[in-house]
Amino acid sequence: MTERPLILVTNDDGITAPGIRALIDVMSEIGNVVVVAPDKPQSAMGHAITINNTLYLNKVSAEQAVVTEYACSGTPVDCVKMAVVEILHRKPDLCVSGINHGSNSSINVIYSGTMSAAVEAAIEGIPSIGFSLCDYDWNADFTPTKEYIRRIATEVLKNGLPDGVLLNVNFPKLAEDAIQGIKVCRQAKAMWMETFDKRKSPSGREYYWLTGEFVNQDNGEDTDEWALNNGYISVVPVQFDLTAYHAMPQLQNWKL
Repeated sequence: MTERPLILVTNDDGITAPGIRALIDVMSEIGNVVVVAPDKPQSAMGHAITINNTLYLNKVSAEQAVVTEYACSGTPVDCVKMAVVEILHRKPDLCVSGINHGSNSSINVIYSGTMSAAVEAAIEGIPSIGFSLCDYDWNADFTPTKEYIRRIATEVLKNGLPDGVLLNVNFPKLAEDAIQGIKVCRQAKAMWMETFDKRKSPSGREYYWLTGEFVNQDNGEDTDEWALNNGYISVVPVQFDLTAYHAMPQLQNWKL
């Protein structure tokens, strides 16, 4: 690629989140960056889109700024759609989402707004990556992730990705010299065992607060959970084709 690539940056924690600021810093070294991100936190929105409400898009960067930034009132997926159709008027060379404050390994990929933004870009035919750090602290240290993000993004720009595939990249909460390396993994079989904390408001009305425990049911040493628990960065190739091909022969034998 002779000229600097056009890179779309988005997230689900909101345009002011430290994680996206760190990602913008790295991407600005690689290419020309346009940011379209939610104007407020949109965590766990999954692949939601706005269809029964208005959408607002506000440019928040100065005219002379190196990076062009827009805040969108919608979901992370809305941000990607708006970026391609209303701002860029073309497909960028790469879409990166994150850096998420917290893990998006295993089953969390289903709920994640960070990953859903990357999935939407992949649906559009854009090479895309979701980045997450296993640290929910708003003031988390993203410095150890930067060199690895640069390396992974550069490889995707250089080599591309298979059709219909994007990357889910998770970083352990470790100092840079403690990270053991990168492992290409499969998604661990795990789930959330949810409970609802039932409470009462000052007016006496009952309400519920979702809580729960993450349960890893997978002992494999080739999973993202194993990698993260053993000091590795996990890279999982993700596809948005949800067809269970292995189940088709069984269903074809049914008397439907």
